[in-house]
Amino acid sequence: MNITEINVIIGSWGSYNACNERALGSKWLNFADYDSWEDIEEELKKQSFKLDGIDEELFIQDIEDFPSSCTNWDDMSPEKLFNTLKYSRVCDEAYKYEVMQAYLKVCSLSEFIELVDSKGSRWDDDIHLYKGYSWEEYGREMFECCEIQIDEKLLNFFDFEAYGKYIGSDYAEEYSDGIIEIIR
Repeated sequence: MNITEINVIIGSWGSYNACNERALGSKWLNFADYDSWEDIEEELKKQSFKLDGIDEELFIQDIEDFPSSCTNWDDMSPEKLFNTLKYSRVCDEAYKYEVMQAYLKVCSLSEFIELVDSKGSRWDDDIHLYKGYSWEEYGREMFECCEIQIDEKLLNFFDFEAYGKYIGSDYAEEYSDGIIEIIR
């Protein structure tokens, strides 16, 4: 059973430029279904790709289940992306997949690759999701975890939203599903 699905169509520049039967790329491939890049190469060969010939220069022709902000796929090697996702354990652990999705909404794919290259499968150690949180809820959480003592009556006058934005200004960002902390 796959925890995540990152589906891609792999194309080749040679077939694309030649307008041959492989010009539209491979069938959809779920990266989580493969253990190694060699397994993907075998699948491409089964689909009549000539990896030692016209189809040696591969690219990502289409991708699903990836943030739309990652759009410049022409320059991305499918092998590099596959190996990064495997090394990061994103294909195997649902939480890492969720963190990657949030991270890519506020950072670039190249930043994600650099992070994985430098920290391996522990790339997310300093990244924390506050899914579903607003800045006000984040501010309340930070206020409570810091154990700040304030008279209960005064809490009605405290601006938790402003506090959340202030306390997280160096490392927290809002994304579509909440707040993400990235400690750098």
